Amino acid sequence: MKIDIPHHFSDEELEAQLKALARGEQEATARLISRLAEFDARRLYLPAGFSSLFNYCCGVLRLSEPAAYNRIEVARAARRFPDILQMLGEGSLGLATVRLLAPQLTADNSEQLSAAAAGKSKREVEQMLAGRFPRPDVPTLVRKLPAAPSLPTPPAPSEPPVVSTAAGLPLASRSSAPLPAPARRPIVRPLATDRYEIRFTATAETREKLRLAQDLLRPAVPTGDVAQVIDRALTLLIEDQRRKKIGATDRPRTSRGTTPGRRGVAAKVRRTAWNHDEGRCSFVSKGGRRGNESAFIEFDHVVPYGVGGQGTVENIRLLCRLCRARHKRHYAECRIMPSAIFRLGDVTVASVRDAA
Repeated sequence: MKIDIPHHFSDEELEAQLKALARGEQEATARLISRLAEFDARRLYLPAGFSSLFNYCCGVLRLSEPAAYNRIEVARAARRFPDILQMLGEGSLGLATVRLLAPQLTADNSEQLSAAAAGKSKREVEQMLAGRFPRPDVPTLVRKLPAAPSLPTPPAPSEPPVVSTAAGLPLASRSSAPLPAPARRPIVRPLATDRYEIRFTATAETREKLRLAQDLLRPAVPTGDVAQVIDRALTLLIEDQRRKKIGATDRPRTSRGTTPGRRGVAAKVRRTAWNHDEGRCSFVSKGGRRGNESAFIEFDHVVPYGVGGQGTVENIRLLCRLCRARHKRHYAECRIMPSAIFRLGDVTVASVRDAA
């Protein structure tokens, strides 16, 4: 079966097909889970020569180990609570969220928990379950990790082999050096509505800074509690970054705003734009969906500075880095047009040549 990248689709066709295929995948997953649940109940993997359903899924169904494990856990939950299948087929529940719910589901709460988790992300479901089934605090632990074993460096060949491509052109072979291990993501796990377990790996320098901060804060935090020390440090860091980025202050000075002709944006305008857009990207899609991105936020001129846009409250908005780059690219493409009228954000302006 050959499947090609559909370069010939229009944007509308591509989006429509993508939605239809995602919907089909959700329904197919629900059907697979239902069959897997019955297959498991009948233990049909035994006459097939496998000691477990897991081995059958990996060996016959060609599922990866994580995929097999996830689907088996969900199938067993669905066998106890069949309503899960309907929600899987609709897409209101995913495999990851069902796995989170499964240990807490009972005959009394299954319907309520499933409805509460419908449409939520994995992180949101974790937060919901932590509020309903709180866990105790984890002990504070700072310990040195064992040194990572060094991998032997393969000897470099005197003459790298040459591989011929289908077109007959030489292609240098890839290096046989092992790839570096991917960095492990820090653990941020809710324990209750207002408590989290946070775990990460720090350098020796960071550990020494933490120890020094604990010593300096002993009068205020006699126990040296790491959570309190980090909370105080983050509070000061956020205040400093808000002051630098958006000009946050408790005593703002009287300001007339950005000086006409100046490219920079005055602190008063930055504060107003930040509060108006709630510190999030203000991009709105054609369907009316507001952007939710709060990282890499930048101040952007609605009418570009290059065509006379000023750093006023009405002309400054917040965009994430990707949306701002797209906005700039659109502006750059329109600049080369001899007499174009183009739309940027919510404002229609003439091209640079017309404006001049």
